[in-house]
Amino acid sequence: MERELAIATYGLTKQFDRHIAVNNIELRVESGEVYGLIGPNGAGKTTLIRMLAAAEEPTIGEIYIHGDRLLRDDSNPRLKQRLGYLPDDFPLYDDLTVWDYLDYFARLYRLRQPHRRRRLQEVLELVQLTSKRHSLIATLSRGMKQRLSLARTIIHEPILLLLDEPVSGLDPIARMQFREIIKVLQAAGMTILISSHVLSDLAELCSSVGIMELGFLVESASLQELYKRLSRQQIVISTLGDLEALKGELKNHPCVEGWEVLSQKNSLRVDFSGGDEESAELLRSLVAAGISLKEFHCTAEDLESIFLKLGHKQVS
Repeated sequence: MERELAIATYGLTKQFDRHIAVNNIELRVESGEVYGLIGPNGAGKTTLIRMLAAAEEPTIGEIYIHGDRLLRDDSNPRLKQRLGYLPDDFPLYDDLTVWDYLDYFARLYRLRQPHRRRRLQEVLELVQLTSKRHSLIATLSRGMKQRLSLARTIIHEPILLLLDEPVSGLDPIARMQFREIIKVLQAAGMTILISSHVLSDLAELCSSVGIMELGFLVESASLQELYKRLSRQQIVISTLGDLEALKGELKNHPCVEGWEVLSQKNSLRVDFSGGDEESAELLRSLVAAGISLKEFHCTAEDLESIFLKLGHKQVS
C-alpha cells in the first residue's frame, strides 16, 4: 500500500526557536495526482514544501517518497534526483540565453549528449519557449520566465514535482498557459504538489487538496469529497417581474436558508439546503405563483467559499 503513495509523512514537525511552523503533519499524496495546498500566509505551506524537497531538515517526523525514506544526508542521492522543486523566489540569470540556462542545469544533473540536447528541445517545446531559445532571459516577460523556471525544474525528468506559488503575480493568460503545462505533466504520470492563493486554478487542476492553518493540516481530501461534504447548493434565480414578489415566495420554502442580491437586474443567489428534488419543487412552486422566471440555475459553492468557511471555523 505504501508504494502507491508518492508522499507519506509521519508526525512531520518543524520548529524555529519557539515558533512551530509545521505541526505534526500526516500528509498522504497518491501517485499520479495533482495535490493542491492552500492556506493563508504564515500557515506553514512553504516550510512543508521545503522539507518535502529536502531543502529543510524536519525537527521531528519522517518523510517517505514512493516508499523510500527521504533524508537530507547522502544516503539516497537517487531519490533526491527524482524530485523537482520550484520555490517562489528562485532567481534567474538574466545575462544567459534561454538555451544556455537550461543547458547549465542539465549539466548539473549530469545529462549526457545526445540525450541532453533532445531533453532541452522537449522541455522548450512543452513550455512553449522554442522560439525564444536564443533570447536573453532579461528580455522575457514574467510569464515566460516562470515557464522557463518550470522547464528548469523538470529538465531531469523528476517523478515528483513540488511547486510553491508558481502562478503568483502572473496575468490570467500566463496562468492559463501554466495550467495547461501542468495538465500535460500529470497526463505523463508525474505527481504534482502545488501551493497557490489562486483557488480557481487549483479547483481546475487538482484531484485532492490540503488546507493548512497555523502549521496544522486541518483538511486533506479529494476535491470531490470536499465538495460533497462542505459545499452547499446555491441557486441563481432571475425574474422579469418584481424582485420583492420573488423574495416573498422564497421565504415560504423550508430549504431556502438566505439569499444575496446580485448586480445583474432582478437576480438573487439563494443558499439552498435541499437536493435535486427539492430544487425542482421550488421551481414548480415559483412558476405556480406566477413569478416570471428568466433564469433558474443550480450550482455549488466554489473552493474559495469552502476555504473561507473552514478558515473561519478554525479561528472561531
